[in-house]
Amino acid sequence: MWRAAAVGCCSLWQGARRIVVRRNNLMRYPGLAEICTSSGKDTRGSYQAMLCTNLKQPLKIQQLPSVTLKPTEVRVDIHCCGVNFADILMCQGLYQERPQLPFIPGMEFTGSVMEVGTHVTGLGKGDRVIGMCSLGAMAEECVLDQKLLWPIDGMISYEVATVLAVSYGTVILALQHRAKTQPGETVLVTAAAGAAGLAAVDVASHVLDAKVIAAAGTDEKCELALERGAIAAINYTTQSVKEEVKKLTGNKGVNVVIDAVGGDVFNDAFSSLSWEGRIVVVGFAGGNIPTIRANQLLLKNISAMGVNFGKYQDLDYSSFSRSIMSAIQHCKEGRIRPHVGSVFKLQQVNEAFQHVLLRKSIGKVIITMK
Repeated sequence: MWRAAAVGCCSLWQGARRIVVRRNNLMRYPGLAEICTSSGKDTRGSYQAMLCTNLKQPLKIQQLPSVTLKPTEVRVDIHCCGVNFADILMCQGLYQERPQLPFIPGMEFTGSVMEVGTHVTGLGKGDRVIGMCSLGAMAEECVLDQKLLWPIDGMISYEVATVLAVSYGTVILALQHRAKTQPGETVLVTAAAGAAGLAAVDVASHVLDAKVIAAAGTDEKCELALERGAIAAINYTTQSVKEEVKKLTGNKGVNVVIDAVGGDVFNDAFSSLSWEGRIVVVGFAGGNIPTIRANQLLLKNISAMGVNFGKYQDLDYSSFSRSIMSAIQHCKEGRIRPHVGSVFKLQQVNEAFQHVLLRKSIGKVIITMK
């Protein structure tokens, strides 16, 4: 169903940020290939999941058996999961590492605890949680280690909470941990109507007290960014980012850039940095990976850096976890307003992928199980 759109978006895949598959939850299901071809009539102790059985083909819904918990694991009844571009890459075989077929895509979810392992502390049956996994979120239940779960209370809906982990976690690391954004600084956000872009506008404006200039590809997306906190917006399909930033800042430039586009947009944004400006790369949605000449960094004492959110889980778990906990706390306090763009049912995962591939998505695309 979404294969045709995928062909037209090849450059988008090639330029997208690659995330290493750290943990294939389905390795715990011996004989999964045989299970997937069974009739699935006996639904006791089982759950539905969307399976990638063949690369570049629509996903299929199947009934799978529940597995026994290990001591530090938790079984979660999934209410919602997020759709990330990395999920689509994985199902197209364009990931850096390919999980063994068949597999369940999906790396973030919200839900309630069904069962805990014997060594689990701090979580109990019925607790509402956000979960992060490399695979397995596009299903009615998921089993994962307790360290990959963060509690949420009833003040935050499951739909809203689903936006927090990847989107807000990424931009909190980008803006605070990497760029060290200060109050009053000017931040340029590209792809400002995407899930991460809107999160960056939100955090920079309402948490860090920065002035945000949003850049997006349509007037509609620019308008949304303005509604969410940006002081100005640039449509980079009809306007020059570089020239507009000059006008908006009185030729001073911006202190920080959060870029998820790459290509010419990155180049214009990079040229728009002020003295000691910082540019943080979070992706290449435009399909072209730009290059920087070292002398360009020297001229204005510019810093260029990147954020690979998934890698923090392996190499700096404390920062990884802290970014998610900060997002939850900011949301609870009402300082941020996560934007849910589109909601699809589990059976509509292929339509959700198509929606993202055709660049129709604004904000976070979510799959709901209930």
